Amino acid sequence: MKVLVTGAAGFVGRNLVENLKNIRDGKNRTRPAVHIEEIYAYDRDNSLEELDRFCSDCDFVFHLAGVNRPTDPAEFKTGNFGFAGTLLDMLRAHDNKAPVMLSSSQQATLAGRFGTSEYGISKRDGEELFFNYGEETGVPVYVYRFPNLAGKWVRPNYNSAVGTFCNNIARDLPVQINDPCVELEVLFIDDLIEEMYDAVEGRPHRCEYPIAGEVVNGVEYDGLTPCPDENGRYCYAPVTHKATLGRIVQLLETFHDQPQTLVMPQIAPGSFEKKLYSMYLSYLPKEKTAFDLKMHCDSRGSFTELLKTADHGQFSVNISRPGTTKGQHWHNSKWEFFIVVAGHGLIQERKIGTDEIREFEVNGERLQAVHMLPGYAHNIINLSDTENLVTLMWANEIFDSTHPDTFCETV
Repeated sequence: MKVLVTGAAGFVGRNLVENLKNIRDGKNRTRPAVHIEEIYAYDRDNSLEELDRFCSDCDFVFHLAGVNRPTDPAEFKTGNFGFAGTLLDMLRAHDNKAPVMLSSSQQATLAGRFGTSEYGISKRDGEELFFNYGEETGVPVYVYRFPNLAGKWVRPNYNSAVGTFCNNIARDLPVQINDPCVELEVLFIDDLIEEMYDAVEGRPHRCEYPIAGEVVNGVEYDGLTPCPDENGRYCYAPVTHKATLGRIVQLLETFHDQPQTLVMPQIAPGSFEKKLYSMYLSYLPKEKTAFDLKMHCDSRGSFTELLKTADHGQFSVNISRPGTTKGQHWHNSKWEFFIVVAGHGLIQERKIGTDEIREFEVNGERLQAVHMLPGYAHNIINLSDTENLVTLMWANEIFDSTHPDTFCETV
């Protein structure tokens, strides 16, 4: 399959092209039915002659090019309607029956606050152009009305509030919110890419857009929300998230503070938090990509907290100098894993109130996780005379200096 992507240098286009390359080159094998032979990336730096050549040879078209922030409103019609007509005319001239996908916008519904949007009007005109082309030629046409798009490579201070917030907070710049209660529907780029793969496979998610106030299957629609319909005229990406501006900024500030607090918040698979955190990290400047950790050092070596989690304890690294012993304490309910990753050592554990000692000889050549049992005094001894002993440690709870549950006791 040869795929044409217009607007290839834009946010969606760039992500799509790079991910199509992963399929083409066999790096992404999650879509075995999709075979990419060639990717024709078209943007404003290309010539119309090149576009004509691409249109003569492609097997699928992603039309992502458009205008959303012109200096002159008249450019909306030129960019969102005029160029679409040029593209379809070229396909028609070559009698190319390749399926075509159109990137439109929620604003094309002209519902609610979008009722007078010149951008929305130009997008709706573009939609009708594609629908008419499909009726005329019998070509499959997939028209998507996207909500707020987010993800890596979104241009900040342009047309994405989430991108602007990520950029500014990552760089310690101020953010301005007039109403923190305003709710956004957000479509992350990775979820959009998956839907685009579905479209290439000929099985997009279809929908209709009921007018505001219309009730379908007991649900009252607002004119902006897609109603799933397998025979629908439109298409949509089924995985989106809703969050208020206040919540988004609150989360981003938590992510910003993580190098100081070391606390990683709860991040469920597929959650808004997980996707937003990934997006935020893509905006970090070089000087914030690495950060120092506080090492607690003494004559025996060092102990450093690495990461704390909201509900799964914390990770630390312990470095013991040759011949030293560390630990010599016990816990009532706290438990830990010790994993020696370098060096040669001995872990000892003794049940409180008994003389029973359990010993585990450990080294970095054979990784083992050793439980530090509640109610057992424990230590770790570096058996080497020359090498440091490096131990990764996990505790089931974050250390609380006001209730440490740690009591000195020699094994």
